[in-house]
Amino acid sequence: MNADAKEVYCDPTEGIRRSEVARINTAVESSDEDAERVRLESKYGQVWDTQQLQEDFAVTGFGAPYVVVTRKTDSVVGSLEFQHTPRYYFNFTEN
Repeated sequence: MNADAKEVYCDPTEGIRRSEVARINTAVESSDEDAERVRLESKYGQVWDTQQLQEDFAVTGFGAPYVVVTRKTDSVVGSLEFQHTPRYYFNFTEN
């Protein structure tokens, strides 16, 4: 390849991920962290903030609104969704 040429990468998941980011972030009902956490817990079960995420998981991949994680207690690989503000991770799904 020519040194001046730039390689272009097309992410086939970008459109879907952008739609999911919009869906998740428009569902936020409150900037109050406690109220928003309660809303997410009622819909998805366990919810993690950034510190809790780091305690329970090792993040191995990222593509908003998803993170690929390995659970520290048993090395199970899975994914979590996250919302931007307030930043919470939720909907753990094992691969």
